[in-house]
Amino acid sequence: MQISARVENSAGQHQVTLETNGQPRTLAIPPRATGFGSSANGGELLFLALATCYCNDLYREAAKRGISVSAVTVEVTGEFGAEGEPARQVTYRARVAAQASEAAILDLMRATDQVAEIQNTLRAGRPVTLSRLEAESR
Repeated sequence: MQISARVENSAGQHQVTLETNGQPRTLAIPPRATGFGSSANGGELLFLALATCYCNDLYREAAKRGISVSAVTVEVTGEFGAEGEPARQVTYRARVAAQASEAAILDLMRATDQVAEIQNTLRAGRPVTLSRLEAESR
């Protein structure tokens, strides 16, 4: 699965495009009140990625087990310190309502944590590489 995210920003304009396997869609995130940059910060979006991954994967894993899930709530919290420091104390909690026993739901939730790709990416500490720089003098 090939995934990309693109941000295009200029005075008063903020465009977010997400794409998976050649299927683009936009995400509405307004610019900052100053007009430059995003009103959502990277930490918020990182935590949203963790919450979204767990939510989506929970439905996927439930379907494999024949469990009908009616609601999922995921909350991710953590701390960022000084500029340039990585996040600390990143934790998440989830609540799931499903047509299954409490033990089956808890087992599903634990198993989903083990296969959630974004969680596993961060846990593995994968490198992130700046691959190209382009400058345009105006």
